[in-house]
Amino acid sequence: MILYFSLSIREAKTNGLTLLEHISIIREHRQEWKVTHKLPEILFLAITATIAGAEGWDEISDFGEDNIEWLRKFSDFENGIPSYHTVARVFSAMNPKEFQKAFIAWMNDCQELTHGAIIAIDGKRLRGSYKQADKSDAIHMVSAFAAGNEVVLGQITTDQKSNEITAIPKLLQLLDIRGCLITIDAMGCQTKIAKKIVDGGGDYLLAVKGNQPRLLEAINEIFSIPKLEAASENVLTQTEKGHGREETRHYMITHDLSELGDLVFEWPELKSLGYIVSFRTEKGKTTEASARFYISSAELSVQEFANAAREHWAIEVKLHWKLDTAMHEDASRVRRENSAENYATVRHTALNLLNADKTFKASIKRKQKKANRNTGYIEQVLTGQDAS
Repeated sequence: MILYFSLSIREAKTNGLTLLEHISIIREHRQEWKVTHKLPEILFLAITATIAGAEGWDEISDFGEDNIEWLRKFSDFENGIPSYHTVARVFSAMNPKEFQKAFIAWMNDCQELTHGAIIAIDGKRLRGSYKQADKSDAIHMVSAFAAGNEVVLGQITTDQKSNEITAIPKLLQLLDIRGCLITIDAMGCQTKIAKKIVDGGGDYLLAVKGNQPRLLEAINEIFSIPKLEAASENVLTQTEKGHGREETRHYMITHDLSELGDLVFEWPELKSLGYIVSFRTEKGKTTEASARFYISSAELSVQEFANAAREHWAIEVKLHWKLDTAMHEDASRVRRENSAENYATVRHTALNLLNADKTFKASIKRKQKKANRNTGYIEQVLTGQDAS
């Protein structure tokens, strides 16, 4: 029996493949005569075990031993559950690019974003993946995150943060971004990346900082706090309170690009310039104002601009924070060869499925504990259907 893996974002495509079918496409690099446990079974075991809160190879194997009969509802597991040594070896040797492509293909099959959906692209260092004594070689993973649906659409790894510039176009190449607004921090504010997004049928919202000095200087001449205070349209103020802090953000957008001069022609389809000024008050003291500048190929209203900027910042809470607090990604010491990259993709898969389940309104950690107690709930997470 094979269940259809469908996120509740939308009905799965009728011609799409199941998650198990997608991971079955990944090439087996082990010598055939040495294969006792099938690669798709090992991957499926790791994903379901991680949904149930397993961390590390030994806990994945333990979950399998405890739930072998349930697992056989999905695949034969003819030779039982692999030992944690076998799981570790397979994850170490498996090609992470093939696993990541299978993940992205699965996401393309089981969900479809609405027009104007925001995709935040951001990087995260896997702190525990270093191999050297100075901890300098930890891998850096760049993820595309559909903010509204709270799902990872795809990921790609780099050796260090500076390589995000080359990783982002590769990730964009794998995604269907038509009609979407792609938000990236200042690292991704590059003309080639902007063109890649526009050529793919999407729009960009890019933060502008010192890595684009001419553009930053020009926008800094256009916006200022006095101009923001004097404006009667295309401005918005939002205030948030919590944990003893209060933050007020003032947003301003303009579609008049005349003051940019020839810079307009360097950025594909440029239509909007954005400005955000933030004030934070903590324990009765107000910090100095911080200012941010943005460019966009979309003709955004000030409300749309504010929403997109907020959704991009939310990736820290909706993705990175959950990976660290619920799944303890930063504490993971999985690091042998390709293990860290492959295990990160397993976490993203499990997190997507847990986020997509709306039948149990709880934190990711509570959902994992429920899954650990009840394989029926795991089926519900996998299928989006009521468990018997």
